[in-house]
Amino acid sequence: MPRSMTGYGRAVKVFDDREITVELKAVNHRFFEFTARTPRQYAFLEERLKKLFSAEINRGKVEAYVSVAAIDEPDETVEANADIIKSYVAALRSVGGEIGVPDDLALSHLLRIPDAFTVTKREEDEEAVWEEVRETAEEALSAFVAMRTAEGEKLKSDILTKVDEIERGVAAVTERSPEVTEKYRERLFAKLSELLADRAVDEQRILTEAAIFADKTAVDEETVRLKSHISQCREILSLNEPIGKRLDFLIQEFNREVNTIGSKCNDLEITKTVLNMKNAVEKIREQIQNIE
Repeated sequence: MPRSMTGYGRAVKVFDDREITVELKAVNHRFFEFTARTPRQYAFLEERLKKLFSAEINRGKVEAYVSVAAIDEPDETVEANADIIKSYVAALRSVGGEIGVPDDLALSHLLRIPDAFTVTKREEDEEAVWEEVRETAEEALSAFVAMRTAEGEKLKSDILTKVDEIERGVAAVTERSPEVTEKYRERLFAKLSELLADRAVDEQRILTEAAIFADKTAVDEETVRLKSHISQCREILSLNEPIGKRLDFLIQEFNREVNTIGSKCNDLEITKTVLNMKNAVEKIREQIQNIE
């Protein structure tokens, strides 16, 4: 079944010491394009996430957001370098006494002392982090795919409705074309009879002219090909695989045949039918741009 290229999925999972959030969204794109926003220390996740998602997503501009929050145990620890702080304070007070500057040192001033504090990030097992992120990402991906599939079903239904309209148009053109040729023959006979008055009208010449007209306006080949395209379109829409590119090519063939019928027709009713068919083709083309 077809899938839409737009979608959204989100999952939040709590593990022993981490809460992980993964959000996934996508918009239309000709190919698969992936970007990820992760905390700086977890940049190693991006390539793994790309591989995970690309196995399920074939087309679309995909963005992933990953949040990894520590539970209870902080991600970073801060330690004061007491010896350095004492040395700075002693030096400042010594200089202050020598030049007569009041001692107004406060605890907050310690933050300005270079290397007064050491920040240490918690060491983590990358594989353990990845396993937890992968589990969360798969849940988000499942929701993402479900949304794409639901939207794809709506697109499929709409496209099939338009295909039915085109099929009715093909049937109408097929039925109308012989009538157009016959009416042309009748008009030609009436015109010649009026011009020639009492003289006999050459029936064979009229039949020849009618045959030439029929050949120029014949749309049998186009209607046969359109019927084949309609059958292919329905078949493709029933496949359980990416079909957007195939449909995009096929709708170009639809458009070509409908335009050819329009250029050959010499009848108001057929012209109206062709315009309706072209409108349906254009709407299908628009919908196909949303299909993976």
